Amino acid sequence: MTEGAGIRAGDLPDDLTAAEAGMWQAFRNGSVYDLSTGDTVVDDPHGGHPWGPERTVRARIVCWLLLDGPPALSGRVASLKLRGVRISGVLDLAGGTVTPYMELRGCRFEREVLLPEARFQTARMVDCSVPRLEAARVHTEGDLHLPRCRFHNGVRLTDAHIGTDLLLNQAIVYRDRSGRSIAADGMTVGQDLQAELLESHGELSLRSAKVGVSLSLRGARLANPYTRLALNAPQLTVGRTLYLTPAGVGSPALSGSTPARGTRIQRFECQGGVRLDDGRFGDSVDLERARFTFTDDQELSLRRVQTPELRFLGERPQRGAVVLSGAKVINLVDRSSAWPTPGNLQMGGFAYENLVPMGRFPLEERLGWVAAATAEYNPEPYERLAAVLRAGGEDEDAREVLLAKQRRRRETLPPAAKLWGYVQDWAVAYGYRPGRAAVWMAVLWAAGSVAFAHASHPPMQAGGHPAWNPALFALDLLLPVIDLGQVGVWQLRGGWQWLAATMIILGWILATTVAAGATRLLRRN
Repeated sequence: MTEGAGIRAGDLPDDLTAAEAGMWQAFRNGSVYDLSTGDTVVDDPHGGHPWGPERTVRARIVCWLLLDGPPALSGRVASLKLRGVRISGVLDLAGGTVTPYMELRGCRFEREVLLPEARFQTARMVDCSVPRLEAARVHTEGDLHLPRCRFHNGVRLTDAHIGTDLLLNQAIVYRDRSGRSIAADGMTVGQDLQAELLESHGELSLRSAKVGVSLSLRGARLANPYTRLALNAPQLTVGRTLYLTPAGVGSPALSGSTPARGTRIQRFECQGGVRLDDGRFGDSVDLERARFTFTDDQELSLRRVQTPELRFLGERPQRGAVVLSGAKVINLVDRSSAWPTPGNLQMGGFAYENLVPMGRFPLEERLGWVAAATAEYNPEPYERLAAVLRAGGEDEDAREVLLAKQRRRRETLPPAAKLWGYVQDWAVAYGYRPGRAAVWMAVLWAAGSVAFAHASHPPMQAGGHPAWNPALFALDLLLPVIDLGQVGVWQLRGGWQWLAATMIILGWILATTVAAGATRLLRRN
């Protein structure tokens, strides 16, 4: 019997072991080939209990079935469904086209799995122990499922194309020689990428990756003490939401569901820098209860990110920086306890349209938030905050923000200008409190009226002059432009001339301040 004729007829090849012969028949039948013993300790693919030849099949035979296997039995669909099987040798499907359905559960691979440029309909490896998965440019029409697998030397999915979903839930991935746990630069996922409760020991790289719907890292733990970044995902595109949020441990339905009461919650944790620069997210970036542990030179970088909503609701990083320079969001949902301390926040060019604070976030703390982002004076964050508050109808708070901007600017001025700034602040609050200017005008009017009432001043001409009225004369000095017919009619000498000149100057300053405040109010209305 020739090898080709035997395969076409469905006959067993002569050199198969007993375990491989059983797998061959299960493939033709489309049934599950289960070599597990029922003992959870012995059957643990990640444990140390040895699996003998009775549970071992050669990788070459597995490849033979997937690439050029025998025909299915009548009324059956050929598929490879293995459970509790040890696969010896390198499983090399590089460049191949795999038509049968493949599902491997609780299996143990002796050596790496090579899938570069291979094509699948749907491939599932669940709770398997794999030295390394090499799958650059792999293409699936359906799903690629890798939940609960343990990869000891990393996963490579560079430029992979996943037709629907990629599942990495509860997987544990250790770094390869380059320091990366998962290298998925340029990867495209048609629908969801779920990596909930993932453990990544190394750099998770998703540079220029595209996810059609949502990317979920709920409850994931990323740790990379070797280099600066634990999550490196610049130019990441997600159709809807990026979740860096908690997950319920032990919940049968992880993604998108609210954990039942009493379920233990595991938050998203990251030890190492996060880079999401130039990312595009269709719905939101959700950082609720996320915990970031940085060194002094690491950061959560959201430079130039664009998303309708940023939910900055995580735990305050004790070290490192948060960078939002150039980011554009519509709704900024945040809480005061989430933002880093002064000097560790950068917001140059950060644009947002609405503020949605969760919990108490008074204006004094919001001003501290802006101050924390500007180590040196920069008017833009203040003006942005004032514009957002004014658009929301908070005119008084907007004036307080602009006043804080002037006070911050004052600290950068030379001594003379700084002194004049203090005078402006004390007298009229830089014009942002016009009522104070009106009070000062009233005080000056009263003081001037009392002063001029204690002296008589001869008229400029002997006849045709009005009666002396000190209150009206003081008001005529204070009010610019308006002529009440008093100034220029009476002769002032000595100190009275200096008093009149002072009142004229102060009147111009205060009246201009009141007019500017009224103009701003009318413009807003």
